[in-house]
Amino acid sequence: MDIGSKQGPVTAVPGAPLARSALRSVAWDSASFTGRDQAYLEWAAEVRALAAERDALILAHNYQLPAVQDVAHHVGDSLALSRIAATAPQSTIVFCGVHFMAETAKILAPEKTVLIPDAAAGCSLADSLTADQLRDWKSQHPGAIVVSYVNTTAEVKAETDICCTSSNAVDVVASIPADREVLFGPDQFLGAHVRRTLGRDNMHVWGGECHVHAGINGRQLAAVAAQSPEAELFIHPECGCATSAIYLAGSGVVDADRVKILSTGDMVVQARRTRAREVLVATEIGMLHQLRRAAPDIEFRAVNERASCPYMKMITPVKVVTALRERRDEVTVDPDVAARARGAVEAMIAIGRPAGGE
Repeated sequence: MDIGSKQGPVTAVPGAPLARSALRSVAWDSASFTGRDQAYLEWAAEVRALAAERDALILAHNYQLPAVQDVAHHVGDSLALSRIAATAPQSTIVFCGVHFMAETAKILAPEKTVLIPDAAAGCSLADSLTADQLRDWKSQHPGAIVVSYVNTTAEVKAETDICCTSSNAVDVVASIPADREVLFGPDQFLGAHVRRTLGRDNMHVWGGECHVHAGINGRQLAAVAAQSPEAELFIHPECGCATSAIYLAGSGVVDADRVKILSTGDMVVQARRTRAREVLVATEIGMLHQLRRAAPDIEFRAVNERASCPYMKMITPVKVVTALRERRDEVTVDPDVAARARGAVEAMIAIGRPAGGE
C-alpha cells in the first residue's frame, strides 16, 4: 500500500530570491496564491530551504490546505506519517496536522524534535474521550480489552491495550478472543461499523465523534447519490452517513459494488484503481486534493462541500515558515506516558494492515 506521497523538490522561478530578510516581510497567506504563482513559488522555496537548513522533514495530513500538502516531503494519513517520522534520517519533524498526530509521531520517534505549526490545532474526536473517562469506563468492565482509535491523545493511548486505524479496526477487534469484552472508543461511527461487520455483541462503543464527519449525514448522501447514479461512493467510516451507505447498498438504491468504506489512505489507493468516471467522497474536503492528484481524469465531488475541519486549516503557510524559522511549537510527551502509549501503537502495527490510516 502507498503510505504517503513523496513530493518532488519545489524550485523558484528566476528572480525569486531566497534571502530571509526579503521574505520575512511577506505575510504568506494561501488565499493570495493563484494556482502555483510567484507568491507560492517564493513561499515554497523558502520552506524547502529552511527545512534543509534545519535538517527537518515536513509531513502533511491529507486534510491540510493544498499549498501545505504540495510543499510537504510526504502527504498521507496520520499513522503512515508517524511511521515515516520514526524511520526518517532527519532530526526534526514538522507535522502539519492536528495535535494528537504530532504526539503520535513523538511517541514513535522520542529522540526527534517534533514541531507543529500551531499547537492549538486540536481535534473534536480526540477531545471526546479523556484518560479519566477511560479509566472510569475500564473500572465498570474489569478484564475488558481496550481498543482505541489512533485519533486520541497520548494519555488515552497510555490507558489502551491496542490502538487501531479505520483500515485495520475490524482486524484488531477480530484478533481479540471472542469471549473477552471489548471497549472501543472514541468514535461511535467507526465502532458501529466494526460491530456490524463482526456481529460482536460484547463490544461496547464510546459515544464520541468527529464533528466534521458526523455532519456528513445520510440525507446528504442519498441526495447526491440520486443525482449521480453511476458514481462510486468513497465513504470514511467516521462519517455519520456510513450506516446509510450500507443501507442504500443493501436496499438496491445504490449498486453495492459502488460503495467503498475506506480510510483516507485507502481512498488514494482506490482512486488509482477505479474505472469510475465520477466519485462522491464522504470525508473532510481536504482529501479531494490528493484524490485529484492520484487520478486527474476522474471527477471527485464532496458529499458535503462544507465538511472542512477548522483545526486542520489552522496550519497556514505563514505558520509553517514560522515553525521552521523559530523551531516552534515543540510537541513533548511525558516519557512514562509515551512508553505505555507506544506499546498500544506497536500492538496495532503488528495486527492486520499497518499501513492504513485514520
